Amino acid sequence: PHKEKKRLTICNIARQWEIQKNRIVLVTSSNQDKKDNKSCQINGSAIYAFPEETRSLDTILSNAVQGLSVLDSHLVEVEGDTLYLYGSGALESLDRNWSVQTAGTVTTVFFTFIEFDEIVQVLPKLKIKFPNSLHLKFKETNLVMLQQFNALAQVRRIEQLTVDPQGNPVISFTLWKYYVLFRLSHFNLQKINGIEVTQNDIVMAERLFGILAYLASSELPQYRLLSLLGESRKKQFRYLLEAKGKKSGIVSEESNDCRKFGGENTSRATLNYTTLDSHEEKLEEIKERKKFCHAYIQDLVKEAADINMKNESLQKLWPQMFIELVRDAVIEIRNKNSYMKLCLQRITDQK
Repeated sequence: PHKEKKRLTICNIARQWEIQKNRIVLVTSSNQDKKDNKSCQINGSAIYAFPEETRSLDTILSNAVQGLSVLDSHLVEVEGDTLYLYGSGALESLDRNWSVQTAGTVTTVFFTFIEFDEIVQVLPKLKIKFPNSLHLKFKETNLVMLQQFNALAQVRRIEQLTVDPQGNPVISFTLWKYYVLFRLSHFNLQKINGIEVTQNDIVMAERLFGILAYLASSELPQYRLLSLLGESRKKQFRYLLEAKGKKSGIVSEESNDCRKFGGENTSRATLNYTTLDSHEEKLEEIKERKKFCHAYIQDLVKEAADINMKNESLQKLWPQMFIELVRDAVIEIRNKNSYMKLCLQRITDQK
């Protein structure tokens, strides 16, 4: 019964995903009964298949199986050493208090029917919740550009990466595997899509994309580089700067230094990925800063203009003012006795 319930839930999640991506038109009520077929059909192609069940739908739905968390919009399941996450709502399960045994058992995390930008937000939680996870799998996650792989550097370690071509157009890029090997070189990936990584692959990745990281880091000012790095990485960066001051640095030396510090290459760290939501937040923040700066500069200009106007007025009036000051002083001290009395009176008034 749980297989049928799981199949129906995944079919529903898949249908919502397809509708979200505008890939299919909502099916009519006359076609709803077809969902009880052996496999889930979308656009005429079978996505998931499960053995047929002879029991009625009511019987199936009334028998939920423990350990399987099923909702209409998402599904979470641990099967063997793999954690399956279907639908964006499944990401909330990473906030659960997983048992130590279950968390330690999970070595593979499989994301399906979830926007990659949403996955990026929870990647830091993976290394905390599932410390032994070494294999990430993505299917129907809308991976569309190489830049998105930069986000995987947030994970503590990865030995295997699997990106299913279904729902991930980035696979159509011939050099995508080399970019992954280059950007995530500090993970020492063993397999990509089930194929062993060779030393030749690593060398080729460095040749293809080494100049990219160099340009990215060389174009950024030092303060921007430091803002991108954590405390440990800042120490590494300063160490490299000092080393370059004594001796001209080369890529191989920098790579050795990075291994010494146990982190990723500093130049590669500049190749990061910002989700659309974060990008929009930053744009809004920049807009607010520009607005504040514009108003602040306007106030400064107005104040400077007022000061300049006062200075010009003073320059025009000063000759006449000076003559009047001298005249008043001469008149005041012309009678010595009266001036002395006036001075004594002022001193007395002050006391």
